Amino acid sequence: MDTDTTDLTDLAFVSARKQASLIRKREIGCLELLDYMIARVERLDPKINAVVVRDFDRARARAKLLDRVKDPLGRLHGVPITVKESNDVAGLPTTWGVPEKKDAIAAHDSVVVQRLGEAGANVFGKTNVPLMLGDWQSFNALYGSTGNPWDLERTPGGSSGGGAAALCAGLTGLESGSDIGGSIRQPAHNCGLFGHKPTWGLVPLYGHAPVPGVASTTDISCLGPLARSADDLAIALDAMAGPDDAETALALDLPPPRVKHPKGLRVAVWAEDSATETDAEATAALHGLAAHLEKSGATVSLTARPVFDPRTAFTIYLKLLSAALSGRADRAALDRIAARAAGYAADDESAPAVLARAADISHATWLSLNERRLRIRRAWGEFFRDWDVLLCPVLALPAQKRMETAPTHEMTAVVNGKTIPWNEMMFWPLIIGGVHLPSSVAPLGRTKAGLPMGVQIVGPLYGDRMTIAVAKMLEKSWRAFEPPQGWE
Repeated sequence: MDTDTTDLTDLAFVSARKQASLIRKREIGCLELLDYMIARVERLDPKINAVVVRDFDRARARAKLLDRVKDPLGRLHGVPITVKESNDVAGLPTTWGVPEKKDAIAAHDSVVVQRLGEAGANVFGKTNVPLMLGDWQSFNALYGSTGNPWDLERTPGGSSGGGAAALCAGLTGLESGSDIGGSIRQPAHNCGLFGHKPTWGLVPLYGHAPVPGVASTTDISCLGPLARSADDLAIALDAMAGPDDAETALALDLPPPRVKHPKGLRVAVWAEDSATETDAEATAALHGLAAHLEKSGATVSLTARPVFDPRTAFTIYLKLLSAALSGRADRAALDRIAARAAGYAADDESAPAVLARAADISHATWLSLNERRLRIRRAWGEFFRDWDVLLCPVLALPAQKRMETAPTHEMTAVVNGKTIPWNEMMFWPLIIGGVHLPSSVAPLGRTKAGLPMGVQIVGPLYGDRMTIAVAKMLEKSWRAFEPPQGWE
């Protein structure tokens, strides 16, 4: 690329697909693009503190090798990317934000990092997370706090907030995040990005654990991409997904989307529910999107729902989430949670109380909860016989002011003038993730205050290509990623 006549600023905000295309056409070199992104990180990242582990020298060495390769390694050849700090990258620390683990250097790449590398991506840094990935903000005592490029006083989200902030500010081409209670979807929503939480089990988690060498897969937890375009979600998922080669020779063959255009698309829209508070601006924006899709030829219903009680399902999923997270806790931590649980009234069914009481349940109790979950999953399966996707909010609120003085179980939020426990906002992410369904996030619009909002696009088990296809439809006809001002 002729840097004397071409404005490189645009490269910061184009898709990874576009960056890779420019490299394949020899319009820009891998090292040239990497150095451009590194210069942006060095100049702009001090404002948001997103890329907290930097691997510039090794990335430059790899970029030089990629420039000499005759044929591209894959569809991400030469694209500079970041990964969430919780992903193992050989030679770099994996701390999960725990200061005592600052010298815990990974010996091997995680499966996902390895696969992205095989697709040609060039990892040049790792992005910030909350302590043990346990907040919808991204701050810890080791790396500090990450701000939202749309408003530095607000959070980009968590726990994949560092990656979302880096993408939003044009500091990286693509990000690999993780999601157990909304940790890909909420940052995408907060920053106006695209994100995909895959069907549970679709992407191997090996190399993404607070303790090296953990072989088990945590219930509900998923790894997936954050990006500035829907195409990038599809490319990244193709690279990341599939059974772990160390365990099986089975191959992945996800079904293609039933339709690729709004005409003929069957869409259910679940814009609000009495089981939870949802910001009125998000609800109104979803209704506007429903009208747009109907005008574009889609069949749209504002009332179609899978047959189950949403609040009961949410409570079941909260318990399963707490049980899953208990695997990251030692005995002392579980005892502290038990002491906190004893302080809640027996009839308190708020999210903080449910989470605390379920942290150390018996295996028999877990099996009973799982049975109830699978019955609900069958209801979703019946629902998706008639509908291609369901659209719903990502979260109750847009990006909130950073609140870093209390644990999440003590925090509250104000939605439509009502004060609710902070963890009650897990309703929309967990009503989907708790039952293992895939979900893509696409930009929905802006609030009156100018903050981005996202829409959650939900599909049936292994319907990942369908949800990403709908995200692509919306990108073309509704909203695309828009860079915030001041990050040129």
